[in-house]
Amino acid sequence: MTINETQDEIIEEFEGLTDWMDRYAYIIDLGNTLEPLPENEKTPENLIEGCQSRVWIDAKRGENHEITFDADSDALIVKGIVALLLRVLSGHTPDEILEADLYFIDKIGLKEHLSPTRSNGLVAMVKQIRNYARAFKMLDA
Repeated sequence: MTINETQDEIIEEFEGLTDWMDRYAYIIDLGNTLEPLPENEKTPENLIEGCQSRVWIDAKRGENHEITFDADSDALIVKGIVALLLRVLSGHTPDEILEADLYFIDKIGLKEHLSPTRSNGLVAMVKQIRNYARAFKMLDA
């Protein structure tokens, strides 16, 4: 599935949830689907700066240069938000990740329903994922 196909799928899922309490519950459920990040990957290098809660994102490159992300957070909603980001971006190449327009964030109303600190954390998570993509792309050059 392409990044945009996944984003469209997420938008469609959220359209069925008109109440924001239902949307938050769904986001929390998505976070619960993430495999816990092993303690040895909860390192300062994987910790996202700029998040109110603690968020770790780890990246690994596959045989076809696709990047697989693993993540964890100590906050339920944040863990769900990072699960959404991983659903969209994990398994794609550095170029696909760097060129992606993450329009689903605005389309589902996520940015406008987050506190300023959580919104900053979302920006920091996207930035870190793109930093991983840039670093892996440099390895391919």
